[in-house]
Amino acid sequence: MKFSCEKVVLQNAINTASRAVASKSSIPALEGLLLVCANGTLTVTAFNMNLSIRTSFACDVEEEGQLVLNARLLGDIVRRMPEDTVAFRSDEKLAVKMNCGDADYDITGLPAADFPELPEVEEKNTVSIPEKTLKSMIQQTIFAVSTNEARPVHMGSLFEVGAEELTVVSVDGFRLAMRREKLEKAGDGVFSFVAPGTALSEVEKVCEDVEEPVRITLGDRHILFEVGETELICRRLEGEFLDYKNAIPRKNPIRLLVDTKMMMASLERVSVVISEKLKSPVRCLFSQDKVTFSARTASGEAKDVCKLQGNGKELEIGFNNRYLTEALRYAPADTVRLELNSGISPAIIVPVEDGNDSFLYMVLPVRLKA
Repeated sequence: MKFSCEKVVLQNAINTASRAVASKSSIPALEGLLLVCANGTLTVTAFNMNLSIRTSFACDVEEEGQLVLNARLLGDIVRRMPEDTVAFRSDEKLAVKMNCGDADYDITGLPAADFPELPEVEEKNTVSIPEKTLKSMIQQTIFAVSTNEARPVHMGSLFEVGAEELTVVSVDGFRLAMRREKLEKAGDGVFSFVAPGTALSEVEKVCEDVEEPVRITLGDRHILFEVGETELICRRLEGEFLDYKNAIPRKNPIRLLVDTKMMMASLERVSVVISEKLKSPVRCLFSQDKVTFSARTASGEAKDVCKLQGNGKELEIGFNNRYLTEALRYAPADTVRLELNSGISPAIIVPVEDGNDSFLYMVLPVRLKA
């Protein structure tokens, strides 16, 4: 195997694929990257048995071949090379020589046959959506994915593909985040699936702020995301996802207009007395055109007033400070509508600028002590 390429291109491919490398494995090849050199292209693949990432780029190929190299070692070598052309060659004994500028390295690889085969994704249904849009949809919902292994299906996000729109929903038992977007082209029918949160966070990192389409292919057991020259395959999560449409109350009598940055700043001022060791809900008293936040722990007591528009009817309700702050941080609007009913009913947050509810966040209240 013999090829040459620019150092930065090789480094980018290694960085992208390495996100799916197993940190520790009884199979040494899983801690490595599979390099396949053929048809003027180098393909770099990683697979940790749950997630695989494969990315390709054009290079000058003199001799085709394939082998596995330790991902950490290869990444460290290429990162420390000077900004120049990398020359790579290996022999039949898997002895590898790499040089770039005045830097030379001799390392040993593993046979490509040691690398497990990637899962095949049979094409049942497909949908395409711009990279930029998918990236923001994941960003605005993934923070509400559950980490509780008792309900594995909620450790991922639900993707619902309709005739004209895609909906992504995440829930963790305390809150719900939903993002909806129109599809430029209709998908292959109506279908849904749950993708693991760990895989979606990698999809988000691979996606860029461009309008190029991401093709999502649904198989019987796996999901394939194709982003440019990068393919990501993950296992589908099975189980019954929350019936979110019936879980969201929309007939809420109290509707308040809130400046997102102003309320976030007010919440953060009150949250300074709350910590992992000293937990406490933020007590919220909604009245005419304002809300009074307060919190009390062994560290001390904090209080702050935030202006808003509307009459809160002296409703007192408690929230987890982080859950409420994250809702405001990820809401895609400067002003949101906060919908409330009672001290034990969920709160709904939707953007004001958006008439079709493309983003919705629901958070359950925390019972307050008298």
